Amino acid sequence: METIDIKQELASQAQTDSKKEVKLTKAMSIAEMIKAMMPEIKRALPSMITPERFTRIALSALNNTPELQACTPMSFISALLNAAQLGLEINSPLGHAYLIPYKNKGVLECQFQIGYLGLIALAYRNELMQTIQAQCVYENDEFLYEYGLNPKLVHRPATSDRGEPVFFYGLFKMINSGFGFCVMSKQEMDEFARTYSKGLASSFSPWKTSYNEMAKKTVIKQALKYAPIKTDFQKALSTDESIKYAISEDMTEAVNEIVSQNTEVA
Repeated sequence: METIDIKQELASQAQTDSKKEVKLTKAMSIAEMIKAMMPEIKRALPSMITPERFTRIALSALNNTPELQACTPMSFISALLNAAQLGLEINSPLGHAYLIPYKNKGVLECQFQIGYLGLIALAYRNELMQTIQAQCVYENDEFLYEYGLNPKLVHRPATSDRGEPVFFYGLFKMINSGFGFCVMSKQEMDEFARTYSKGLASSFSPWKTSYNEMAKKTVIKQALKYAPIKTDFQKALSTDESIKYAISEDMTEAVNEIVSQNTEVA
């Protein structure tokens, strides 16, 4: 597939922003659709990420993973706006979120996945959260845990050869001293990935490229089921590992117009 010139795209985008909004057509590439949707992306992004940086990262993802260019435009744009609304960088070294090409009945679609560090970043936006983390336990570590009315979690890592991973655990502690944790064995984690990850078969799946990080994200999500979290965080969790075919209703009329045209493109 044709390589996208990021600098040229950004320069063209700057000129486009000063003119009338670009309308989508069937002949447009996904990169051109990203430029056309810059006004909506700007409105969706939180202050910590500039539209220019987000656009540069999105175009870089297309360059580095050419299969994303073959995904249905609607699934890619929906996933992109999902990341923008959450303020998470995609397919970058930060490990916040990923856009995964996933073949569904012979059609390539774009799946949105929140990364381990992205989940932690979202959780810390809750002002009641004091600590949240996850760890991998290796076979030579000292490890003890108990559930019940007096839960206990003790982990002392080995100082030399730690061996192979055997457990993963995630924990949280609130500023009011409330806490919770979840422990899963390596075998349980493998079964979880096979059961719940639609994109597991993809060679780009984070379960294949960043197994430990995905395992840590999983135990944190399980632990947070018992945490007092806000509605917006629950909504963010619901988007994880999703493939969407329409833009959310809370976006602008301009986006709804683009949805209609994207449906024809897809």
